[in-house]
Amino acid sequence: MNSQQRGRNVVVTMFLTMDGVMEAPENWHKTFHNAEAQAFKHQELFDAEALLLGRRTCEIFAGAWPHRSDEAGFADRMNSIPKYVVSSTLTTDIWTNTTVLSTNPFERIAELKTGAGGDLLVCGSRSLAHGLFQRGIVDELRFLMDPVILGNGERLLPVQGVQVDMELLESRELHTGSLLCRYSVSSNTHQEAA
Repeated sequence: MNSQQRGRNVVVTMFLTMDGVMEAPENWHKTFHNAEAQAFKHQELFDAEALLLGRRTCEIFAGAWPHRSDEAGFADRMNSIPKYVVSSTLTTDIWTNTTVLSTNPFERIAELKTGAGGDLLVCGSRSLAHGLFQRGIVDELRFLMDPVILGNGERLLPVQGVQVDMELLESRELHTGSLLCRYSVSSNTHQEAA
């Protein structure tokens, strides 16, 4: 586990189906979202130092969060937290407190890890998560696995061509039947032979 190193942790967090689909959770997760899940996501966001996002996820979030508000302050935190977006096509900051990483993004993220502070949280952003896993930059994987099978859709795992060793940190069942799991990610990432 990389948490023994000083600096921030890169944490990949996802909503998943039982067959590993992470695409378009707005179409299936809301059935299973409850106060337990909300409390976990709230704590996760407020513990984070910054968000790491891919272009598509950032565009979706930037189109939604600035128009929301809530008593718990979740929307305000989403809008105010520093955001780093990996994109070769975005040329302007499209959301408050956003920095576009267009040149050497993974090296820049590795540099961000060396600073002091809270987690660097990767929300959604499947392609970005794959790139981080392939380079051994992920410290923790968190997911809420909902009791539903879709049969198709983009999956978080496996990261093709890479073996990622993990150790279970936490696993608990929510009242909806969803599973909350947290894994530390080994610094030993194995590239499979081509």
